[in-house]
Amino acid sequence: MLTVEKIGGTSMSALDVVIKNIILYGRKPEELYNRVFVVSAFAGVTDLLLENKKNGAPGIYHKICKHQDFRVPMQGLIGELKLINIRYVPLGLNLAEADLFVEKHVKKALEYLENLVNILSSGYVNKSGILLAAREILASIGESHSAFVLSNILENQHISIKRIDLGGFDDHDSLTIDQRIKRAFKEVPLARTICIVTGYTKGTEGIMREFDRGYSEVTFSKIAEILRPDEAIIHKEYHLSTADPAIVGQENCIPVGYTNYDIADQLADVGMEAIHPSASKPLEMKGISLRIKNTFDPAHSGTLITKSYLCEQKRIEMITGTDKLIMIDVYDALMVGSVGSDLKAMQIFANHNISYTFKTTSANSISTLIWEKDFHKSLISDLEKEFEKVMFEKVAIVCLLGSNIDQPGLLAKSAAALTTNGINIKSAGFALRKVNIQFILDRDDYKAAIVALNKSMR
Repeated sequence: MLTVEKIGGTSMSALDVVIKNIILYGRKPEELYNRVFVVSAFAGVTDLLLENKKNGAPGIYHKICKHQDFRVPMQGLIGELKLINIRYVPLGLNLAEADLFVEKHVKKALEYLENLVNILSSGYVNKSGILLAAREILASIGESHSAFVLSNILENQHISIKRIDLGGFDDHDSLTIDQRIKRAFKEVPLARTICIVTGYTKGTEGIMREFDRGYSEVTFSKIAEILRPDEAIIHKEYHLSTADPAIVGQENCIPVGYTNYDIADQLADVGMEAIHPSASKPLEMKGISLRIKNTFDPAHSGTLITKSYLCEQKRIEMITGTDKLIMIDVYDALMVGSVGSDLKAMQIFANHNISYTFKTTSANSISTLIWEKDFHKSLISDLEKEFEKVMFEKVAIVCLLGSNIDQPGLLAKSAAALTTNGINIKSAGFALRKVNIQFILDRDDYKAAIVALNKSMR
């Protein structure tokens, strides 16, 4: 059975657990192979290189953007990566080899970056293209490091390893992402080795230009699309559960056993990614099943996501949401009966490169839900130029998800659960396919709403 497996950054930082619970768990020596592991950078490394994914705190990339000194931070990066190396010496890492790899790799990256900055300072080139190239170079460093560390440890345990660095630092051939992956795996004896592969892939189209911080899952997906494994697996630090255990309590939720790619898309739409949407589509189209497993619970089979799964019972499979949204309402007395008001509003959102999560309309108004991180006053100014009145406020959304939830009374039952707990519903809706019932609430009511809905559905 061939598998392509992705290991996330938080899991990678618990490398002893990864080796014990993922690579070696329940397998005899002869059963270790025919597996491809796509690894993320160790937790926090890509944040240092680019920016903090959660709070946006700037990393080395932003030094380059602002024409500030980035050479000293790059030297500091060497120290940070060497500290990570020390952490894994007890697992069998050859520290001298790992430190030498870090020094050579970061030195080469620094040379590339200095060349880019020199070209940028000339004023003869497009700034955005150069900065995107710098972002690509920086992003690749973390995965190259983690892949080396894991490969070195396993080799020292006398396991047959093939390390595949798709970052292409020493490869100057002009290849697309798909071409680079196909070439890398062309003559690999998969049945006799474990492949450790970088989550970053160098390509002429630029993997970060299109997918930004979701690039490692896209690499994982593209490898699976090419190799056609029996199963694709993503190892996370948690189970995909019926509700967030941090909110409802571990005892009040369970791992989701089965669901489909449509529900995975619904999760991603509110930021609760089982897999990046751009990574899930090739798997779905090729009919490759995806399993989400908890690194710290290896005996559990996890959640199997397929294209065709339909729950036999009509029930809610997951309750989720987010409290990091802004609701924008545009009102115009002339909107009723006129053609194109919605188009006009959506064009303004498109001009600002903003996608919406939820939208509802009435005779004279359109309410649109967007991520708070995408909100800025210039958007409101442009909307005010076209519509009579524009209002906005911070809100939350809670979602009832399931592959088979088309049952009478579910909307009434869930709305009653909220109102019984004193939670006011600002807006609500669901599409005709009825896989996602959504409620818009005051932001302060978010956690209470998740608890109330979870309790009512048990």
